[in-house]
Amino acid sequence: MFYAGLALNGLAIGCVAALAAVGLLATYRVTGVFNIAFGAIAVFSAYVMWQCVRVWRMPVGVAAIVVLGLVAPGIGLLLERSVYRPLRRSGASGLLVATLGVLVLQLGLVFLLWGGRSYVNAPSLLPAGDVLLPGGSLRLPYATIVELGLVAVVAAGLTVLLKATRIGLMVRAVVDDRDLAAAASVPADALAAGGWAFGAFLAGLAGVLWAPIYHLDPYSLTLTVLETMGVAVLARLTSLPVAVGAALAIGIAQTELTAVHPAVRWQGVVDALRTNLFVAVLFVALMVVPRLGIRESGAVGAGLHRVGARRISRSDWVARLPLGAASLVLGLPFFFDPADLRAALAVPALAVVFVSLVVATGYAGQISLGQAGYAGLGALFMAKLAGGGVPWLVAVFLGPLLVVPVGWLTGYPAIHRRGLYLALTTFATAAVVARFVFAQPVFVGGLVVARPPGFVDDHWFYGLEVACLVLALLVVRSLHTGPLGRALVALRDSEAAAVSAGIDVRRMKVFVFACAAGLAGLGGALTASAAQAFNPTDFDPVQGLVWFAAVAVWGVDSAVGAMVGAAALVAVDVGTVVGVSGLAIGVGAVLLGRFPGGIAGLVGRLADRAGAASVPSVASGSSLSPVSSNPDPPRRLSPAGRAVAARVRERRTG
Repeated sequence: MFYAGLALNGLAIGCVAALAAVGLLATYRVTGVFNIAFGAIAVFSAYVMWQCVRVWRMPVGVAAIVVLGLVAPGIGLLLERSVYRPLRRSGASGLLVATLGVLVLQLGLVFLLWGGRSYVNAPSLLPAGDVLLPGGSLRLPYATIVELGLVAVVAAGLTVLLKATRIGLMVRAVVDDRDLAAAASVPADALAAGGWAFGAFLAGLAGVLWAPIYHLDPYSLTLTVLETMGVAVLARLTSLPVAVGAALAIGIAQTELTAVHPAVRWQGVVDALRTNLFVAVLFVALMVVPRLGIRESGAVGAGLHRVGARRISRSDWVARLPLGAASLVLGLPFFFDPADLRAALAVPALAVVFVSLVVATGYAGQISLGQAGYAGLGALFMAKLAGGGVPWLVAVFLGPLLVVPVGWLTGYPAIHRRGLYLALTTFATAAVVARFVFAQPVFVGGLVVARPPGFVDDHWFYGLEVACLVLALLVVRSLHTGPLGRALVALRDSEAAAVSAGIDVRRMKVFVFACAAGLAGLGGALTASAAQAFNPTDFDPVQGLVWFAAVAVWGVDSAVGAMVGAAALVAVDVGTVVGVSGLAIGVGAVLLGRFPGGIAGLVGRLADRAGAASVPSVASGSSLSPVSSNPDPPRRLSPAGRAVAARVRERRTG
């Protein structure tokens, strides 16, 4: 049945979702960048609003002017000027990782400034009270009237601006071909700055309006705002009316579900669907919508891998630095005191999860933002098996094996998706798992996680974790060498070339997702065992975004870099205040477009230079003959080659 009173209540939720979706579409339509950091901008603005009103005692109206008129648009302008414009001008790629870096950076600021605390007293901008509708039985809140007016004005104004004005024509020219538009004297930078400022304003508005409804919490509110991406997906990132209509319909449906009372055994499912309808729509939309209007979808993950092949010997001391560092950080905790060792127990488990990202993204080029969901499933399956009487040493490996079929099934969407579309699909998978499994007492209630006999002591358990990590590295090595490794590299570099080489790309993609899911499940099982508890917040989808950014910073195609990165992340979290690690990861991810390959790539380039410098030169007086220093005989130059060489010699002697 349809209840008009419930529908009016749902309009409030739908209006805020519509504003968030319009902000996403506005930024994308003007700049061509899908801003995943949208949720973090909303959360940061909401926290600043709380600070202004609850701590500094500003009037709500003055605080709204400060936050929505200065802070939120200022964030957009700062990001466009300092992050996205340099990436565009330098020709560097990696915009996806840059947006993730901005998200992690702003969440780090929230944790650093406010300690990541949740607040239930977020101030409200909207007026209280309601108005009696004709008929005398229904009342419409003033807040809903204001929100409907905001949505109508913003959507209509933006539609007219983009379709019926000269500014809209210039925007379309810039998005289609920025260089050509600049040659025609179109102010591309000014238009992009305006788009980012307006999008950040709408993000801040959505965060400030939603904070009183869903409470002020860094991860929870960020995920709530990100779930509205499903509305943008339904609109295929092009249609503002469709986005607004879909958001209002979902908001109404969410409140209408409160009146649905099925049999007792199904009531939990209905309640979960009611509270998480937006994330369900996000997942279904990504499964149903065959194609999005995403530009540069094949390049959003570029810049993650190292450039050039290594040409140095294994005996080079620089080449041994990463492996030596990894061995050192894994070996030192054996000599820690009990308090420090307890914190170090998180390192090998997190390293296994990071290594799973190396398999999926570094070796196969498939951007996966859903590893947190696989890790949590591995922990949940392990706890269920161990609680059901299965020996722990069996459950810790059998649980991750049960995650492999889940990775296999969720890997099928990757067959026809790449780049940003694939990233959104994997993130939606993790969000669905978090909302419909980890947040439901029927699945996680009453779980007891204990270590097996003989490994209760932290030193012994840490040794077991290191052994599992070594086993995971052996699996990764088998995937990176031989014909299988060459096939994965071909898949990462060019799917078309891989198909022409006879590689079954469809099967290879699903296989990679299954392997990565199993490894992430093992890391999750070790995480829960180390803590001796299943904590759903450890596997939050937003936490998975932080993990991906961290692996990208350390080198997404380096298993050793992933291990060092996991140790560094845990050490910074333990040794400093909360939020510093997010700041460091965010800054590194933002700079990744200018330094391909991350820290591992930088070490590799240093090794290349050191290796080149260590090769003796005949011209510098080396006793080596030309034959011994270069066993390959010189090649004969063509006439054109000899002419070029002659011109080069003339310029040098000039």
